[in-house]
Amino acid sequence: MLTKIIEFSIRNKLIIGLFVIALIGYGSYQATMLPIDAVPDITNNQVQVITVAPSFGATDIERLVTFPIEQANSNISGIVEIRSFSRFGLSLVTIVFDDDTDIYWARQQVAERLQKVQTEIPPGIGTPELGPISTGLGEIYQYVVRPKEGFQDQYDATELRTIQDWIVRRQLLGVEGVAEVSSFGGKLKQYEISVHPSKLQSYNITINDVFTAVEKNNQNTGGAYIEKGPSVLFIRSEGLIGSKEDIENIFIKTTSSGTPLFIRDVAGINIGFATRYGAMCYNDQGEVAGAVVMMLKGANSSKVIKNVKERIAQIQKTLPEGVVIEPFLDRTKMVNNAIGTVEKNLMEGALIVVFILVIFLGSLRAGLLVASVIPLAMLFAIILMNTFGVSGNLMSLGALDFGLIVDGAVIIVEAVMHQLTHSKKFSHIDRLSKNDMDQEVTFSASKMMNSAVFGQIIILIVYLPIFTLEGIEGKMFKPMAQTVAFALLGAFVLSLTYIPMMSALVLSRKIKHKPNLSDRIMFQIERAYQHALSSVLNFPKTILAVVIAMFAAAIFTLSILGGEFIPALEEGDFAVDTRVLTGSNLTATIESTQKAAHILKTQFPEVEMVVTKIGSGEVPTDPMPMEASDMMVILKNKDEWTSAKTFDELAEKMSLALEDVPGITAGFQYPVQMRFNELMTGARQDVVCKIFGEDLDTLAHYAAQLGAIVNSVEGSENIFVEPVTGMPQIIIDYNRAAIAQYNLNIEDINRAVNTAFAGQSSGWVFEGEKRFDLVVRLQTDQRKSLEDVQNLLIPTPLGTQVPLYQLANVDIQNGPNQVQREDAKRRIVVGFNVSGRDVQSIVNELQEKVNTQITLPVGYYMTYGGAFENLIAAKQRLGIAVPVSLVMIFILLFFAFNSIRHGLLIYTAIPLSAIGGIFFLAIRGMPFSISAGVGFIALFGVAVLNGIVLIAEFNRLKKEGLTDLHRIVLMGTKVRLRPVMMTAFVASLGFLPMALSQGAGAEVQRPLATVVIGGLLIATFLTLFVLPVLYIMFEKTGKVKMTPTVKLGMILLLSVFASQAFAQDTISLKSAIALALQNNLTVKNEKLRSTYHEKLSNTSGVIPQTSFTAEIGQLNSAYTDTRFGISQSISFPTVYSKQRKVNEEEWKTAVLSVSLKEEEIKRAVTHFFYAMLLLKEKEKLLLAVDSAYTAWIEKADRRYALGESNVLEKTTATIQLGEVQRQLSSLQQEMEVVRIQLQLLLNAPLPLEPYAASFKMEDAFLADSSLLLRHPQIQLAMQQKTTAAAMTGLEKAKRLPELSLSYFNTSMQGTGADDLYYSSSKRFSAAQIGVGIPIFQHAQKVKAEALQVNEVIAGNNLEQGKKELSAAYRQTHLQYLNNLQIVESYESSTLQDAKLIRVTADHQFERGEIGFLEWIMLMSQVITVRTQYLDACASLNDSIIALNYLTINQ
Repeated sequence: MLTKIIEFSIRNKLIIGLFVIALIGYGSYQATMLPIDAVPDITNNQVQVITVAPSFGATDIERLVTFPIEQANSNISGIVEIRSFSRFGLSLVTIVFDDDTDIYWARQQVAERLQKVQTEIPPGIGTPELGPISTGLGEIYQYVVRPKEGFQDQYDATELRTIQDWIVRRQLLGVEGVAEVSSFGGKLKQYEISVHPSKLQSYNITINDVFTAVEKNNQNTGGAYIEKGPSVLFIRSEGLIGSKEDIENIFIKTTSSGTPLFIRDVAGINIGFATRYGAMCYNDQGEVAGAVVMMLKGANSSKVIKNVKERIAQIQKTLPEGVVIEPFLDRTKMVNNAIGTVEKNLMEGALIVVFILVIFLGSLRAGLLVASVIPLAMLFAIILMNTFGVSGNLMSLGALDFGLIVDGAVIIVEAVMHQLTHSKKFSHIDRLSKNDMDQEVTFSASKMMNSAVFGQIIILIVYLPIFTLEGIEGKMFKPMAQTVAFALLGAFVLSLTYIPMMSALVLSRKIKHKPNLSDRIMFQIERAYQHALSSVLNFPKTILAVVIAMFAAAIFTLSILGGEFIPALEEGDFAVDTRVLTGSNLTATIESTQKAAHILKTQFPEVEMVVTKIGSGEVPTDPMPMEASDMMVILKNKDEWTSAKTFDELAEKMSLALEDVPGITAGFQYPVQMRFNELMTGARQDVVCKIFGEDLDTLAHYAAQLGAIVNSVEGSENIFVEPVTGMPQIIIDYNRAAIAQYNLNIEDINRAVNTAFAGQSSGWVFEGEKRFDLVVRLQTDQRKSLEDVQNLLIPTPLGTQVPLYQLANVDIQNGPNQVQREDAKRRIVVGFNVSGRDVQSIVNELQEKVNTQITLPVGYYMTYGGAFENLIAAKQRLGIAVPVSLVMIFILLFFAFNSIRHGLLIYTAIPLSAIGGIFFLAIRGMPFSISAGVGFIALFGVAVLNGIVLIAEFNRLKKEGLTDLHRIVLMGTKVRLRPVMMTAFVASLGFLPMALSQGAGAEVQRPLATVVIGGLLIATFLTLFVLPVLYIMFEKTGKVKMTPTVKLGMILLLSVFASQAFAQDTISLKSAIALALQNNLTVKNEKLRSTYHEKLSNTSGVIPQTSFTAEIGQLNSAYTDTRFGISQSISFPTVYSKQRKVNEEEWKTAVLSVSLKEEEIKRAVTHFFYAMLLLKEKEKLLLAVDSAYTAWIEKADRRYALGESNVLEKTTATIQLGEVQRQLSSLQQEMEVVRIQLQLLLNAPLPLEPYAASFKMEDAFLADSSLLLRHPQIQLAMQQKTTAAAMTGLEKAKRLPELSLSYFNTSMQGTGADDLYYSSSKRFSAAQIGVGIPIFQHAQKVKAEALQVNEVIAGNNLEQGKKELSAAYRQTHLQYLNNLQIVESYESSTLQDAKLIRVTADHQFERGEIGFLEWIMLMSQVITVRTQYLDACASLNDSIIALNYLTINQ
């Protein structure tokens, strides 16, 4: 078929040409529509729940807000994890869903549960709201609103914030693609009624009286209208406050002297501002206002930024004179830098490819023809990128290798050129005719098309495993694989059509009998190569031994390279995570950061602008405390730098300069990278160590120890230990007895405290469209010290006022600063950035130090997250993807040559290419990263192309009758040396600009390009010598003679690489659960069943078929008439609504079944996970005993030989050893059974070994038993009861009448009743409506009654399920407490006693104080104690798993 396509293309040049022109036109149009971004958006699906509660502390927020929100949302299908953050005034719960979950469906599920949660949150705390639908790449545009030079005195922070909120923000929210505009900094304007306590006391009124008076005197109303003549007059009142004078003249009450008392008599009216939790500063010039523009998830960033800039330009015209909007972080800069790098690399790569083609082909026409495939394939790829929603970015466009794209065209054009210059039939011809040229191109292209096609298909297939990557690495590298696949598909189509057509059209038909410069150079190279190959063929074993040694050295080198996740992208600016002492106020933070900004602005000419964001914004998706700030350092272009040459060097110098500011710590990162880290892991640093536990003081203690250890690890910098304690707070501890004496209650006192200091809004003041809070609070000088709180007057029911210190103990204490939780457990974070080392080696060193220096108490454990966690997860997926790609390559090679031998021969190119890739990484000092891993995947596909070309040529020569294998090898390599070298140089050197690039974003590309270049160059060199040697060895006997050397070589070359380089067989509990929920077939079936019922929910409106009738004959008289009719019967409308109700309830039942099945899978995975850990611990114990007894037998043999002991001692030791070995064998069989069960649950292709910090689970979360009602099993039973009721309603509805509608149209020939004659052309119509009354409905009635019984059964099942679950909880709780007591008893005393027995027995036995039999008995006792302890831990784990399952705490 391929030959026919080639023939068609050459015969119909015009058609192919028109298609190419159409491709150019449509592709150029699509190129203008391609979304452009810097990098793919790697943020996972998140729903943030934000609750602002300005008057409550961290622990109150956690108890009253965060925990109910977590519990309510814990059983939504598709949840990966739940993180939360509670601090003074704010709760932020982040719910992370898997990538398959629709974000809008997820938000709907969360919103539905929040409605129920609001009833559980005490009134007055705050209302949970969903955060904006945005991502880590969503903060596309950040700006400040500031006064121009000379206008600084005219606009203070309050006026700037008002302009931002009511002019700028309001208009930006209308821009398409903008999800939110989060205002930052400035002061939120309020009208403040500052009450004088002394005046209140003198007039015998309270602050509540003031509050009530204001509330009652700030409202409008209407009186409908009255009629006056022909018109109406509408009635409305004007009672809203509009000025300070209106507030001052509000009446409170009449004094005892009869004079009215107004607000102005007891309070001052000021323009104030709301309590601030954040600020924004511009350079070192003080405070300004500003905002962060957040893009809607999935929107086109370049388009949205363009629209935002256009709207900003319009808004600028409406601002007051002297105010300017100045952007400081514009994603366009990052996009332009990254795309500039891509454009430069692609352009240079294309030029290198063209140059190599011209040199090797020896023809400018041929070189340009092959190179013309590059832009055409790119246009084809851009069309498909738009079709499949792939944006143009650093990863999708930056990893394109034009050498791969033109490979098929190279093979065909080179074959045509070779045929024209080397064929003997043209030795006496100077010029070919047009028909002859067409025939030669057809012959040459058809001959080499199989090799070209299989080469391109192999490259396509080898990229397919990249599509299996998930998480961050999947989102990062999938666009690359998609774009490469699109471009290769286009190149494949062009190689079949465009290249043969253009070869026949533009290649010179003149036959050159003299070699050109390229031919002469290649002749010299061929001669040298032939000489070297002839020598090599005489020493095949030596060559194989050398290659095996090189491969072994490469494997060893890979093991010491270290590893990192993905190199950081240089974004062009710095985000400096700046912190001052915990508990610092906003003023202190502003002063410190302004000093830092001054240093950076004055000492570093590279700095263009410094904008500092302190604390939280209006939409607190980034919940920083007031002592923390993001200092955005906007830098000039890199070519203008003078202080440093690299970002790392500049960051180091800036860090040293900032040490001059006392009490400040600074960590340098890139803005988008920092936001990604925060959204993905909950922390900003590259590596995050999390300690989980309950007590905050204990967490803080161990976090401080961990921070000191991290500080001792070389390569760690910007160490951050989360401050969870140390926040100074004024604590009001109520004396309930004193409160009772004054007939008060705590609610009234709390309201008085809140109103006096925080202030309470009593309404709004409108200034045109603007609206500002009207707040009542104490005057400023009365709320500055501890004494002001102590002396606050509290009104009593008797009319007197009591100072607060008489009702409570008021003093300053250090309290919790913030509380972070993950998956319903408290945690503390120790984070650090990595500099000068790879992530994996740093974490490995840190883990070794932590294991030796820190011993966490029971119930506390530690995990390592951030880039390290991502690296481990990605390695696990690569451990599957790489072997799959290797197997797919071999299968394709087998189909290509129909021979396992030839497939294995070509397959040797893969380990040969790995040698070069690994060595080049080591030479350039690069660790193994996911970028390098993807480079290896791409390399393996390209590496086999040369082998395909050589083996195909060897086989062709053999079929032509050659039998001398040496001659076949020498002739074949001579003929195909040029295409082999051309393919290798084009494919590898096309990546050269990428490997050497220093532009923005090149950090990700360099490892990938280095692997491909090094691997291809070394593989090509080795293949040209190793492949001929192996071919001769294979063909001599029909199979390889399996000498020890060859056996070793095949094992190393074909299996060791995949098993060692990418081995990853351990898995954490969290990863195991995630893998099970993703892969387990029972869960998949439940989800499919849910989808099935979801689709059925829209089938309720099934209407019976419409009936059409046609009659002809003597219907009305002797004349022949015709009659047509249409009729339709329908059920009563109620039936359809009831049917829809049943379908929806069945869908809900299926959804809850998914949740229940997921919880059951989690429980089973956790059980087998920890069962395996405990079995491993038992195995360690038995192995240690085995070693001890083995050593003792050797001693016993010597003692017996020397006559120091009798045969009883030796025999006893032998029996004991045999017993231990039998136990060990039985244990290992049990481990294999558990391993199989776990693999079955995970549905994993290979067994995975559980890994955890401890074989004992942390303490169970003892939830309120009322939470059992939220269990999916109970929810499912409740839903089944609802479904049964719906089915009963449906059957009752079916007893309603059926409706029928009919229409008839007939002719009636003859004389009618009106004595007129009617012909057949006259038609008469009639309509009919009927009602079907269910007279015989006994069966339907009985069926409805039966369903009512079923409804009762469902209700009984629900009640029984509640009782069973409650009983199971109580029983499991008792078992848990009993098991916990047993384990704690072992840990506190028994294990220590057993250890003492073992040490003492060994000591006494060595001194001869006890005999062997006594030693054996004591050792057996120690082993029994240790085994019983492990069994007790297993029982404790099982009870914790059961409790977690019952309370849904996974």
